[in-house]
Amino acid sequence: MRLLPRAEKFYHLFLKQVEFISEASRLLLDGLRAGNGRLSVVVTEINVLEHQADEVIHEIFTRLNQTFITPIDPEDIHNVSSALDNVMDGIEDTAHRLVSYRIDPIPPNMVRLAEIVASCAKALKNAFEALENDGPIMEHCIEINRLENEADLIGRSAVVDLFNKEKDPITLIKLKEVYEFFETTVDNCEDVADVLQNVVVKNS
Repeated sequence: MRLLPRAEKFYHLFLKQVEFISEASRLLLDGLRAGNGRLSVVVTEINVLEHQADEVIHEIFTRLNQTFITPIDPEDIHNVSSALDNVMDGIEDTAHRLVSYRIDPIPPNMVRLAEIVASCAKALKNAFEALENDGPIMEHCIEINRLENEADLIGRSAVVDLFNKEKDPITLIKLKEVYEFFETTVDNCEDVADVLQNVVVKNS
């Protein structure tokens, strides 16, 4: 059963949000791999994407207020868009902390977490494309759940190592906070997956 019709405006707006998230996650990963010099440029580029994503959200809410019959519950449309917005905000906040705190060198675990964020973004894109094509939405949501569990393990292990090895308390606080922002961002991706799963169950 098609949850969102092929030409449905809300679907295309959701996918726009996801595309901005995918690009932002790619930029964050590229910046982390390249180091602080590149990261300062990346932050500006991500900020632009975040503003563009905000415009899409405003369009979704405007259309929602003007549409009498929606493809899924209006509350679900609002929840999906808000959850996607949280993902974009998480990526932007993480990038800003990395630059503001001048994390150098970049710990390998942070690069790995950025890879997980990018993988989550890819899974989100696959899930929203599946909405249009009657594809296997749930398997992409399950993949995001798996990635979230992996991120948890990496983040917790990294924080334990910090407290065992880092002697400078200021550096410890900075690194710990950045790890927490990564964890929140991945958690936000899982929140989107949870909302999508609820939509599937309600409309099956």
